[in-house]
Amino acid sequence: MPSTAPDPLLVQLGSHRWLVPLLADLATHKGARFVELIHRLELPRDSCVRTLEAAAAIGWVERNPGHGHPLRPEYILTEAGAAAAARAATIAEAQSAIGLPPGAATRWGLPLVAGIGAGHDRFNALSRLLAPATPRALSQGLTALGQHGLVTRHVLDLRPPASRYDLTRTGALLAAACAQ
Repeated sequence: MPSTAPDPLLVQLGSHRWLVPLLADLATHKGARFVELIHRLELPRDSCVRTLEAAAAIGWVERNPGHGHPLRPEYILTEAGAAAAARAATIAEAQSAIGLPPGAATRWGLPLVAGIGAGHDRFNALSRLLAPATPRALSQGLTALGQHGLVTRHVLDLRPPASRYDLTRTGALLAAACAQ
């Protein structure tokens, strides 16, 4: 029987579009300066600020208390952030391996992939699994995943018609990375 609760860490990682690549970058480089993050991740300044604020609010990133020297990083991971960053790095590697650009997933994209991978293949099952998500957000997430070639939709010949979602080969690779 599939799990009835979403992975809270995965939901938090999906809460902001650039959180996974940002945490993976901070883990890889043992911290970073703001300008380095903007250039390496190729994201707008405002997006970087919002992502850093979101990560700090969760407790994963903090400003380096020893910052001031040009070679010291401005932002570093906390202990809790190191565990989340390890998972984010695994997901970022899988996204890179399948050719998915950083920040391409919607807020509910990663939990949807994990949910479908866990056996929740119908819209209502996914809706119950990801209870705080609205039907519109789930529909947009499933559409985006389909456009990226991670999920396929099969319309079942029932009355009323119903849909079933399956992971593609690349979607299964991402689901495996999300489950680790």
